[in-house]
Amino acid sequence: MSLSPEQKKQFRTLGHQINPIVTVAGNGLSENVQLEVDRALEDHELIKVKFAVGDRELKKTLIRELCEIVEAELIQEIGNIALIYRAALEPNPKLSNLLRL
Repeated sequence: MSLSPEQKKQFRTLGHQINPIVTVAGNGLSENVQLEVDRALEDHELIKVKFAVGDRELKKTLIRELCEIVEAELIQEIGNIALIYRAALEPNPKLSNLLRL
């Protein structure tokens, strides 16, 4: 699932209006966090995840791992926030950030 630079730019623009849905903190990528991110991606397709971990390298590793686990693509990473995307099987126009915004 490779996105074109134009698609990524469009998703970054849409991402400005989105608030983080999930926060990854001291417990790391627990099963509950993974399930919640997976559910949020299925509902919204484009989401922000906040990483409240102190170490920069740990944060980058966690972002990479999360994207691999939920089969999503990293669109942008700014500070402690990651913007990730995964196309929904059946997008809901009332929930999808791509169709709503």
